[in-house]
Amino acid sequence: MAETPSEERITVEVAYALPELQRLLRLEVARGTTALEAVRLSGIAELHPEIDIEQMPMGIFSRPLNGKQLSLPGDYVLQPGERVELYRPLLLSPQEARLLRAERARAKRAGKSPQD
Repeated sequence: MAETPSEERITVEVAYALPELQRLLRLEVARGTTALEAVRLSGIAELHPEIDIEQMPMGIFSRPLNGKQLSLPGDYVLQPGERVELYRPLLLSPQEARLLRAERARAKRAGKSPQD
C-alpha cells in the first residue's frame, strides 16, 4: 500500500474480547480502508493466532457486518473513529443461558448449590 498524506488517513480501532482479556488496538489507516483490511493491518491475528479473520463475525459498535444491517467486512468502508469488533462464538445460546441462570436462582433459593 502506498504512503498517503496524513490528511487522507483516519484513526480507527479494532477490538477483541476474551473472558480474561480485552484488546483494543488503535491504528491509522488510509481513508477508504474496509473493516476487514483494518483488522488485517491491526496485527490482531498475530497476537491471537486462534482468530481466523476471514471467518470471524465482525461488527461496528455492536452492529453486525453481515450484509443485512451493514455491508460485509470486506465491503464496509470505515469512517474516522469507528471501532471494528471481532465476535467470538457463543458458548451457550441465549435460551440455554437463561435456563442456567433460572436453575441457579432456584437452587440458591432452596439453599443448595446447583449441579454443573
